[in-house]
Amino acid sequence: MKKTIITMLIALVAIVAGAETYNYLKFTKTNGSTVTYSVEGLKLTYDASNVTVTNVDGTATIALADVQNMYFSNEAGGSTTFTLGDVNNDGEIDVADVTALIGYILGSDEPIILEAANCDGKDAIDVGDVTALISYILSGSW
Repeated sequence: MKKTIITMLIALVAIVAGAETYNYLKFTKTNGSTVTYSVEGLKLTYDASNVTVTNVDGTATIALADVQNMYFSNEAGGSTTFTLGDVNNDGEIDVADVTALIGYILGSDEPIILEAANCDGKDAIDVGDVTALISYILSGSW
């Protein structure tokens, strides 16, 4: 059912977008974050559980269950593109992200992606995020 709704939304957005030229495609996720993609070379594909965004910057996959809203905009605004759990922004969610997150909590100066570190969706970055990230790594599900 969700796949049908997303398909209809993509078609509707494409029809509406045809009336005006937009520079960005934005997804609002269920955790409240917004990811923004340039429409240059934009291609959307989807399967039963994911939508894949491909553009001149590369390819990103978003779980359909995480998508709350999708829209086109002329403003880049919103959060930078990130993957929840990819704290060190290396393209993988693994124990290195857990290490980076613990380091941040303990006061390390190593840079992390704060939006990606908020794994439990609460206000502060804390041990709850570490627990949620470890749980995700072990189960593959948020």
